[in-house]
Amino acid sequence: MSEQDSLRPKRPKSTRTVTVPYSGGVERRGPATMGQTNMIRCILRDDPVQINIHDVWPVPAGTRLESAVDALRALVVRHEALRTVFPHASGTAPCEQMVSAEGEFTVTVLDHEHLPREPARYAESVARQARADRFLLDREFPLRISLVALAGAPVHVALAASHAATDGSALAVLREEWLLLLAGEPLPPLTALAPLDLAAEEAAPAGLRKSEASLRYWERIIRTGPQAMFAEPGATGTDVRVPQLTLRSRRGARALALVAERTGSLPSTVLLTAWCALIAHRTDQTACVAAVPTSNRYTPRLARSVNTVSQDALLSLDVQVPSFDALLSKAWGAALNAYRHSQFDSLSLWEMIGRTTVERGSHFARDIVFNDVSTLPATLATATAQDAAGPEPELCWGQEQVLPTRVLTFVYQTAPMLHLSIWADPALFTRDEAEGFLTGLVQLLEAVGEEDVKLTSLTEVTGVRPVERGADWRRVDGCWISPPAVADALSQALEGLP
Repeated sequence: MSEQDSLRPKRPKSTRTVTVPYSGGVERRGPATMGQTNMIRCILRDDPVQINIHDVWPVPAGTRLESAVDALRALVVRHEALRTVFPHASGTAPCEQMVSAEGEFTVTVLDHEHLPREPARYAESVARQARADRFLLDREFPLRISLVALAGAPVHVALAASHAATDGSALAVLREEWLLLLAGEPLPPLTALAPLDLAAEEAAPAGLRKSEASLRYWERIIRTGPQAMFAEPGATGTDVRVPQLTLRSRRGARALALVAERTGSLPSTVLLTAWCALIAHRTDQTACVAAVPTSNRYTPRLARSVNTVSQDALLSLDVQVPSFDALLSKAWGAALNAYRHSQFDSLSLWEMIGRTTVERGSHFARDIVFNDVSTLPATLATATAQDAAGPEPELCWGQEQVLPTRVLTFVYQTAPMLHLSIWADPALFTRDEAEGFLTGLVQLLEAVGEEDVKLTSLTEVTGVRPVERGADWRRVDGCWISPPAVADALSQALEGLP
């Protein structure tokens, strides 16, 4: 059976819908959080496939269907985000949330006589299909749950989720708690903030001051840094169809550990620094400006919150230093500064970005994203057994996805295997160049595992070359621009006037 066959949806022997009532919660109502408001803005604007999220949970062998459903019901009662809708009048954006004390949700049971060779990946295809339709924010349950079963026995949970209720970190918490419930283990006490409690903190004077400080931080970067990291020929269009490229490397994990030991730094900081150094080298920029979304859960009261805390932390790392170790010494402070300024009023943020666009003459592009989820409970990606005797490093191409970014990176695991994926704009990276970027990342880690490396030697160390823009490009106000391209754009806007 081919890999494509293993992913192709199979026809279930039977499909039925189970309605699951729940009760025992507390009814509440109040304003939406800043993260919810940010994601609702995206949900109303973007294609559902881009903004909805999904996950796949393994079902332990011997689990009865009733037990799986009961565990789901317990999660809904435990977490307010799963009992939340966002009431609003037609034609307006929601600004408040309402938590129900009781209600019901549905579970679709897909029962099969036979499952494909890779059931987990098949379950992921089921979850991806469920992402295709927009969630109705004012009345729809925020999870679309399917149980993939074999001869009546559940094998995997495949679900799509509204990004207004959960994010990737929240789904990881739900997955971990669901497995604990099935194992008969006690759940940890609820110490993280529920969405309404977070909203109250954000609206308090201290929360408003924090939001204002975040806006000032963002404005400083957007007014002074490169407006687009990939300012070069080929960087056109906004929504790009991009294939996934996955790296698995035990060599990379060993090298990462050696760098952390040699420098006394956290492996996550080392990897972020290496990635930023290579991105800035490839784009020929003096700073790496990147969105690092997962990292805004940096306080204990947010770390395990079942909520959407999806607001970017904006990292700006100046790479004008002589060596990797010098860059690493700056990276933790720069990352912490980004994390501390990741709570803000998203509407005010985009108003500021709009003003800066007019005043600076160039538009901010969120064109690179680095999402490190390696500290979360095991995901489908990391839970899949890997052959230790496989190629080193292992590179595997996957499905395409439409993204509004040029390079998106997800880090799933840093030990005992370095496991990450990138989605790189094919207009800027051929397949060979995308693979070369990831193997270059491993080579950089191996080099700095032994000794400090001069940043001027990155081409020799990694094989990754800076972009060639041509003689007509200029660096103006911290941004690369092409005056002839600007003239052409103006001429077109002015109906052909030279």
